[in-house]
Amino acid sequence: MRGRNHDSAWPRARRITGYRQARALCGLGVLATLILAGAAGSRAAQAPAAQPVRVIAFGGVSTVPLLIAEARGIFSRHGVKVVVEFTPNSQVLRDGLAAGKYDVAHAAVDNAVAMVETAGADVVIVMGSDDSMNELVVQPAVESVAALRGKTIIVDAPNTAYALQLRKILLGRGLVAGEDYTVKPIGGTPQRLEAMLQNTEYAASMLNPPFSLQARREGLKSLGFASQLIGPYQGIGAFALRSWARDNRQTLVRYMAAYIEALRWFLDPANKTDAIAFLATGLKLQAGVAGETYAQAAASPGGLAPDARLSIDGLKNVLKLRAEIERQWDGTPPPAERYYDLTYHEAALSRLAGRTKSSKVGL
Repeated sequence: MRGRNHDSAWPRARRITGYRQARALCGLGVLATLILAGAAGSRAAQAPAAQPVRVIAFGGVSTVPLLIAEARGIFSRHGVKVVVEFTPNSQVLRDGLAAGKYDVAHAAVDNAVAMVETAGADVVIVMGSDDSMNELVVQPAVESVAALRGKTIIVDAPNTAYALQLRKILLGRGLVAGEDYTVKPIGGTPQRLEAMLQNTEYAASMLNPPFSLQARREGLKSLGFASQLIGPYQGIGAFALRSWARDNRQTLVRYMAAYIEALRWFLDPANKTDAIAFLATGLKLQAGVAGETYAQAAASPGGLAPDARLSIDGLKNVLKLRAEIERQWDGTPPPAERYYDLTYHEAALSRLAGRTKSSKVGL
């Protein structure tokens, strides 16, 4: 399932390779040139250094804006220097963020809730992304959810995020984990797809694009979208240690503004061809899969949330699932406000609005 190389579609930064040699400069012309050069040098000296941001994320369509922001120089224009590491599973992501190895994580926001409630890490959700775009993908012989009785389902971690989605779907058909079926941790979405293709004993998993699309091309089938089976759900989002977010507020706002700007570019129909090329190159997809992935990601509703807005109703359902499936909080979910702070998102949008206004007046 290797895609073509689309390096030519990636925007490239233009570099100034030399200067025109001035000729016949004399008198006031020489003086003016020296003054301008000195002013330019002073501005360069005063320009703040780009602030580093260490990011850990799952590879997938929701992280393509990170690739776009880097390739198109958007991070640089917002004054941040971003290093992205892709995680093999949620445990590595959670442990690394809690230890301060990373500054920002992009993953299912239920991981943030789990960090607060089970690991004692004070993290805060600052941005949304999507409703997970997950589908219940099964082996060809599985005809229904009820037919998963006695089977093995595979997950990332058994007590967070998409595993809770799947357990809720099965519970709705009277199937209880550990009694009616086996739950086996495998890892992130690409690892789970590969495991299902290699071992037909792995009967089901939750997969999102492009992996859900690749699964169907390989003969697996879908029993429906999570949003149809369990209602609104906040899937991927961005979160950070609350202390780091507070102490590095301007850096975080600049980072989020760059991400949102890249997301806007990605979702703009005028950029569809180049956006699909980014998907094909960044996620190593065949052209057809990249096109289908873009169509799903750009769909409204159901795709990437415009401006990466957080769904409060979706987050409430995340908490409801954790209360019901994991029996936390004695079965009664706490207020969603405990886990997010949207002031960073509001500041990022204000920054983008200010930049747009400045560009219109030629500043």
